[in-house]
Amino acid sequence: MHIQNHILTTLPFFQLSDSMETVIHFFEETTFSHVAVVDEGVFMGLLAEKDLGCFESEKKIEDFRYNFEAFYVTKDTSWFDVLEKFARNEANILPLIDDKNSFEGYYDLTDVVGEFIATPFFTEPGGILVVSKGIKDYSFSEIAQIVEGNNAKLLGAFVTDNQNDVVQITLKISSANLNEVTQTFRRYNYAILFGNSDDLFMEDLKQRSEYLDKYLNV
Repeated sequence: MHIQNHILTTLPFFQLSDSMETVIHFFEETTFSHVAVVDEGVFMGLLAEKDLGCFESEKKIEDFRYNFEAFYVTKDTSWFDVLEKFARNEANILPLIDDKNSFEGYYDLTDVVGEFIATPFFTEPGGILVVSKGIKDYSFSEIAQIVEGNNAKLLGAFVTDNQNDVVQITLKISSANLNEVTQTFRRYNYAILFGNSDDLFMEDLKQRSEYLDKYLNV
């Protein structure tokens, strides 16, 4: 992914000496979560829209240094780390700086997510399977072996949750029929949280339940 093609240089940034009134107007007229502040081209930090209520229009930006947030990325930051930075800071815009802390522009969350959605994980035909297992018991090599052992290809996998020593993994598999793969994961003691194909195991449980209901109602 070449997210560097999406560096935005047309969005505004502010100087320490600018009035807070300009910042207030910026947030009132846009949907951006943050805006960069520089001093002679050097990145100083970010002001956040969530702090809008405490900004005083008659003061200067430099009077609100204590509100500055310090997150940023560089051109060498991977797309995955860029997405993580967006998420950790609840931001929809990220500043880019160079090795001299000079401000270079922004990444917009919409552009970066668009690049992610254009990857084979989303565009290639196949099925989505979400599995979970103890954090000490799973391995990506085992997951790949299970998928490929059922004559399917693993198009992508990433951890989507990690709570109480249980990890949740979302898989994209090159087969829309996930039944055999699903059954093998169960034999390896993975819990199946979601599968977007017919699941024979769940269908069997449903049929047994319906039979039991009929039996009890006789």
